[in-house]
Amino acid sequence: MKYVGEFRDGRLARRLAARIRAEVRPDRSYRFMEFCGGHTHAIFRHGIKDLMPPQIRFVHGPGCPVCVLPIGRLDMAIALAKRPEVILCTYADLMRVPASRKQSLFRAKAEGADIRMVYSSLDALALARANPDREVVFFAIGFETTTPPTAAAIKLARAEGLRNFSVYCNHVLTPAAISNILQAPEIRAMEAVEIDGFLGPAHVSIVIGSQPYEFFAEEFAKPVVISGFEPLDVMQSILMLVRQVNEGRAEVENQYQRAVTRWGNESAKALCAEVFELRRSFEWRGLGTVPFSALQLREAYADLDAEKRFGLVYRQAPENKACACPQILRGAAIPTDCTLFGKQCTPQTPLGSCMVSDEGACAAWYKYGRHRAEGRVRQAVDA
Repeated sequence: MKYVGEFRDGRLARRLAARIRAEVRPDRSYRFMEFCGGHTHAIFRHGIKDLMPPQIRFVHGPGCPVCVLPIGRLDMAIALAKRPEVILCTYADLMRVPASRKQSLFRAKAEGADIRMVYSSLDALALARANPDREVVFFAIGFETTTPPTAAAIKLARAEGLRNFSVYCNHVLTPAAISNILQAPEIRAMEAVEIDGFLGPAHVSIVIGSQPYEFFAEEFAKPVVISGFEPLDVMQSILMLVRQVNEGRAEVENQYQRAVTRWGNESAKALCAEVFELRRSFEWRGLGTVPFSALQLREAYADLDAEKRFGLVYRQAPENKACACPQILRGAAIPTDCTLFGKQCTPQTPLGSCMVSDEGACAAWYKYGRHRAEGRVRQAVDA
C-alpha cells in the first residue's frame, strides 16, 4: 500500500472486523490500552470501537505529553513568562491548559506576559536572533518524537553562540510511563488497571524502535503491537493482539513496519544522548513521581538550561479535586466517569488537560459524540 486511501478501505475494514469477531473467545474479555492519543482519536473518528465485538475494551492511556504535564511545571512556565526580560515560546496546545489559581498561559499572555506560539524549536531560535536584548526561552515538551528537534536547536544555538536562548525542558519517556502503569498497584498503592496488551505508539517508535518494548513482554507478560494511525492499521493491530492473547503469547510485534524498525532512528537517538541525560525523578499528572522518566540538559549544555539560568524551583501543585484527568490518564476511568465532563468541562471551557489537548481522551470523546452515544446506551439499559 502506498496511499492513505488504501488504509481507509471500507471493504477491507469490514473483513478485518469479521475476522476479529470470529477469533475473539466468547468466554473472555480483551482489554487493550492505546498509549497514544493519536490512536484514541483514530478509534473514535473512524468508528472502530463500534466495529468491535463486546469482548474488546479499549483502555485509554496517558495520551500525550500535554495531558501528563503536572500543574507545578506549568506554574513554573507562567512565572518565567511574567519576567519582563523573557519571551516564552511554546506550542499552541499548551496555551489553554489550566494551571494553579485559574491561571493558564493564555491568561498570563492577556495580562501582559510575552508568550509566543511557535510551530517548532527553530521558530524560537529565530526569535532569539531577532531579539538580542531579550531572553528567549523555548518551553520544550513531548515524548521521544519531539525530543530530537529540541536537541538540534540546542546544538545550533551553541554553534551560533546565541547567549539569549535557553530551553525549559519537559521531555518525557514513553517506556517509563508504561512501566509505571503496570507496576502502579505495587509501588504507588493505586488501583489496578487490568490490561491484556498494548497498542504501541507509532511516532515514538519511529525514533526509539521496537526493542524498548521487549521488556514489557518479558517482564510483565504483556503483548505489544506497534500500530500505525490509520483505521486499517489499528484494526490489524487489534487482530494481532487478539491472536497473541488467545495463543498465550507475549511478544512485541511491529504492524507499522513501513516506518518502524527494531532499533529506530540511530542518528536521532545519538543526538538526544549527546544533549540530554535522565532526570532522577519527574512528576507526571495521573502517575505521580516516576523515577528516570524524563530528560534534562547535560552539564555540557547547562548554560542553555532555563531552569538553571533562572533558578527555577519545582513545587507540586494540587489538582482540581473534581477533575478525573489523573484517573483517565492511567486508564482507571473513562471521560464520562467525570462529573464535570460535557457540563462545566468542554473544549470551550476546559477544566482539565485531557479536554484541552488535541490528543486527549476527553477531547476525543467530546469531539466525536461518544458521550452522547454512551448516554443513549445507558438510558436503554436503565429502561
